[in-house]
Amino acid sequence: MAGFKLDLGTLPSGSSRVEVESEPRDLELPEDAWSGPIRGALTVERSDERVVVRGTVRGVGRLECVRCLRTFEAPVEAPLEVFAERLGTARRPADEVELDRDDYMRFHDGRNLDLREDARAALLLEIPMTPRCREDCRGLCPRCGADLNDGPCPCGHEA
Repeated sequence: MAGFKLDLGTLPSGSSRVEVESEPRDLELPEDAWSGPIRGALTVERSDERVVVRGTVRGVGRLECVRCLRTFEAPVEAPLEVFAERLGTARRPADEVELDRDDYMRFHDGRNLDLREDARAALLLEIPMTPRCREDCRGLCPRCGADLNDGPCPCGHEA
């Protein structure tokens, strides 16, 4: 297995447990926004030409606190669920076009299943919209800009 590209030829029919790892750049994630590799713990169920992948994707994101603007690291964990069928096995070609528009359906060539795009999207969707370095972050003084987490601000403004 090469990261999030599964080699279907090495997987037996039935259910298999697969651990994958990839660098952020391989998933087209900005390297400066992620600390260390991205890991996946997946269950791959293979039956004939259909493949179902379920599991989680984990990484450590470098985020900026919306209150104090400090950079901090936080674990990001996302569920991953992908359904794939071999290209050309649909009953009608129109079925493949319709399924291709589905967010969860993928097609594979019988040899490989590329999960990089799915893993990337899953992680990005789990990043909080308003990240905070800690729940009780006091933020910055609106007058002088001092970090109120370090103590009272020098200008004496009441937060």
